[in-house]
Amino acid sequence: MARKKVDPNNMSFLDHVEELRWAIIRSIGGVLLMAIVAFIFKDVVIDGVLLGPSKNDFISYQKFCEFAKWLGFESEFCDPNLNFATQTRKMPDLFSAHIWTSITVGFITAFPWILWQFWNFISPGLKPNERKYSKGFIIASSLLFFTGALFGYYLIAPLSVHFLATYELSELIKFEPDLNSYIGLVRACVLSCGIMFELPIIVYFLTKVGLCTPQAMRKYRKFALVIVLIVAAVITPPDIQSQIIVAIPVLILYELSVFISMFVLYRQRKKVA
Repeated sequence: MARKKVDPNNMSFLDHVEELRWAIIRSIGGVLLMAIVAFIFKDVVIDGVLLGPSKNDFISYQKFCEFAKWLGFESEFCDPNLNFATQTRKMPDLFSAHIWTSITVGFITAFPWILWQFWNFISPGLKPNERKYSKGFIIASSLLFFTGALFGYYLIAPLSVHFLATYELSELIKFEPDLNSYIGLVRACVLSCGIMFELPIIVYFLTKVGLCTPQAMRKYRKFALVIVLIVAAVITPPDIQSQIIVAIPVLILYELSVFISMFVLYRQRKKVA
């Protein structure tokens, strides 16, 4: 049965809840559809993508090596020496890992669809001149999320995997990571970076409602720099080139957010004038 159309200007609280429910249902449907596709093509998703950072010939290690040589440094990435194999000891672990990996891929690939559903939910409450930017919002947010996910996969994940896999505590301890532990690390790197790259969008809306200003962001720039360098030092091997690889894109993202905040304030003041 088709749902009855409700006038957005005459919607009760329960009508809004119903619209939100359907937005969530459609979003979950999109994620499940893409998850099924990922589940079917498990060889590509698991062997080709998920386990990529655990392989010595992963493209990121080759590029890290070339970058280090260009800077004039010796780098352990030229010989990653990732001699480990993931393992599992519980019966359902392989199947559950397959399921959750497929759901993660489904969420990432369906991200523009999810944004579109929630934009349709909030758009009736926006002004006409604000609704016309919907396509730009969806495209910009999606591109930033995908860029962040790629940044997490090709930079943060291999740096983290390499550092943790080659860390030595004792020669008597053999490193054989659990499959779910490895998957959790890669998933966290990809999703956290995807969300982190939404910073310009978040700053845009915070500036629109008066909760963020470029002056405040400039004031705390030094603190942001210190935090970025600390995080880069923690998640990367103890060499300068790895920290540079991680820190520079994040700092560029921060400066872009400052510029966006300035642009929003400029537009607001121009309208008032």
